[in-house]
Amino acid sequence: MTWSFIWLAAGIAVAGYFIGDGLKNFKNPAKNFIDSLDEDDEHELIKENDVHYFMGISKEDAKSLIQEHSDIPHIVINSQVYYPKGKLRKWLMDV
Repeated sequence: MTWSFIWLAAGIAVAGYFIGDGLKNFKNPAKNFIDSLDEDDEHELIKENDVHYFMGISKEDAKSLIQEHSDIPHIVINSQVYYPKGKLRKWLMDV
């Protein structure tokens, strides 16, 4: 009986901790989440072969889009083309 009481008390304590931690940003949770995404994406690079996943289009459509728009922000490193995720997101929103 005492062991079950200890496990029940520990479970309630852990649940209380997680609920309290979740309530920290209760008033404005979306703003903090979006801001953290923007900060993380600022310096992340996408390979040329994977850029279609990010854009949500087919591989062929991504290739034709890249050929038609030479102003897409990109970086070339050792003859590999990379796209900065934050700048590419901004470019797509502006187009």
